[in-house]
Amino acid sequence: MAPDTPHMDWHLIKGGFFDGLEREFEAFRALAATRRVKKNDIIFFENDRCTRCYYLDHGSVKIFRISLHGKEPTFFIRSPGEMFGLAEIVGGETRKCSAQAISDGVILEVGRKEFLDLMLDHPLLARRAIEVLGRRIRYLTGQLENLMTCGVATRLLKLLVCLSHDEIAQAKGGPVDVPAKLTQGQMASMTGSCQQTVSETLASFEERGLIKVTRRSITLLDPSAILEELSRMEN
Repeated sequence: MAPDTPHMDWHLIKGGFFDGLEREFEAFRALAATRRVKKNDIIFFENDRCTRCYYLDHGSVKIFRISLHGKEPTFFIRSPGEMFGLAEIVGGETRKCSAQAISDGVILEVGRKEFLDLMLDHPLLARRAIEVLGRRIRYLTGQLENLMTCGVATRLLKLLVCLSHDEIAQAKGGPVDVPAKLTQGQMASMTGSCQQTVSETLASFEERGLIKVTRRSITLLDPSAILEELSRMEN
């Protein structure tokens, strides 16, 4: 059973878009062009015309904006099995965010018209797209609430748990590695903080035995204790 922590939508970071939709995935793949990306490649920019949507087959992608002050708040990290670039598909609007690869990867991309036609032919696919977009709206609403009501420690701990949801569910209480290899700067941009504060907060978690930090990874040493800690933070 997935961990049950207040105000968190576990399917937003992890989980395949086409889970249970094998026939629809085959139809999607038949239309898709394969695109290989390198770390730091831009997939699309904010204000670009929406001409296609994307399925992440391998790698990681961040969805972000550049503020007037030059900061880059990151809203999502997309993992293998997830779709991105969906929000503007139906209305044909320009992009509201930018997407950038944060590791080498493989993307399947389908044109806007082809994807709209695919949803008409496959109602279950259209329903899945609506469900996913609805969850993402709820996630952003929760993030806004977190920024208004939660401290950095709570926001950072929530992020680590979100990124590791599937691993926590499978580990049955044992230590798990956070699968997304994010820099402290990226974690800061996802939690509305700064790199120094993130570094200090991670160090405090490590001193308390909640996590172990190395140069390339973060390990959640006791997921159950971390979930209990989150519950205490929110009460």
